[in-house]
Amino acid sequence: MSIIYVLIPIAILFVIIAIGIFFWAVKSEQFSDLNKQGHSILFDDDKVQAVDKSEKPKTDKSNNDN
Repeated sequence: MSIIYVLIPIAILFVIIAIGIFFWAVKSEQFSDLNKQGHSILFDDDKVQAVDKSEKPKTDKSNNDN
């Protein structure tokens, strides 16, 4: 029965911490756009840039080990 004197303050502490984290999340706008991440999976973010074939890659001749 004496364990209840330990468990009740621990439970109250957990509730206070959970409420604090919830208010922090609301204050820092963590819940501002809940659908963004769900929709972002549907669209490709990879933008392929066209490579100009006339432009050759630049090489540094001082680094060649020939």
